[in-house]
Amino acid sequence: MKTTRIGWAGLGNMGVPMVNNLLKAGYPVQVYNRTRNKESDVVKAGAQSAAGLQALATDNEVIFVMVSDDEAAKQLFNTRDGLLSGNAEGKLFIHVSTVSPKTSLYLDECCQKQGALFLETPVSGSVKPAQDGTLIILAGGTLEAYEKAQPLLDVLGKMSIHTGPVGVGAAAKLAINYFLAINIQSLAETVLFAKANGVKTEDMLTIINEGAVGSGITKLKSPAILKGEFPAAFALKHIVKDLRLAKEQGLEAPLSTPLFDTFKEAQASGLGEEDLMAIFKYLDK
Repeated sequence: MKTTRIGWAGLGNMGVPMVNNLLKAGYPVQVYNRTRNKESDVVKAGAQSAAGLQALATDNEVIFVMVSDDEAAKQLFNTRDGLLSGNAEGKLFIHVSTVSPKTSLYLDECCQKQGALFLETPVSGSVKPAQDGTLIILAGGTLEAYEKAQPLLDVLGKMSIHTGPVGVGAAAKLAINYFLAINIQSLAETVLFAKANGVKTEDMLTIINEGAVGSGITKLKSPAILKGEFPAAFALKHIVKDLRLAKEQGLEAPLSTPLFDTFKEAQASGLGEEDLMAIFKYLDK
């Protein structure tokens, strides 16, 4: 049994399998989720339920936070009974959420004022890599914080990269998700163009996946296209948020605006809770 006491706030599609991997590795984990019934699966697997955010930070040495957006992250850290409301001195806060570099810098400053360490660790990968422990972790922060976190990061991912100071990891995550969005929409557009010209969808996907342009993401998303079913591994609403953050960070590449607009329109059409590959359904009109 490992002795490092771990707290985890935020149990969404990614948080649950990541907590399970820490439990399997022998770490004691205490969890907190605003919707408390979402804690049940990991509690059954051996996690403890924290009384609240303050208790989560007080009772543990390393606290992971994984929530959906910037405002949710700020609230978890800074509400009256939030993570930093008790004695946080000497704690390490590892922020896994995808947020803007500006938010990461703000949270780092808040932690520093309390004598705590802060490390941003957004991840590249979705639910299956989270389950398998094969995420790529994009760390930003001091070398001290990174080295302290590394044994835990090694459980959660196949690779962690210390990208630089706080803010750089967040920027790297926005960049890779921009590339993801381009790949997903281009896959949808290519298959639909081929279909409109008499090429069977399964044939076009074989041509893509067996050729030089095939990739892990095209192979991963091909079954969803063939089935016409898009359960969320990475919800479309989240890529809209990430593209917005990238634009706010200064992304002005030629493809960025039409790409962002298309995903926004798909979300507005009611596809936000489906997988981002549901852009195929939106474009198939």
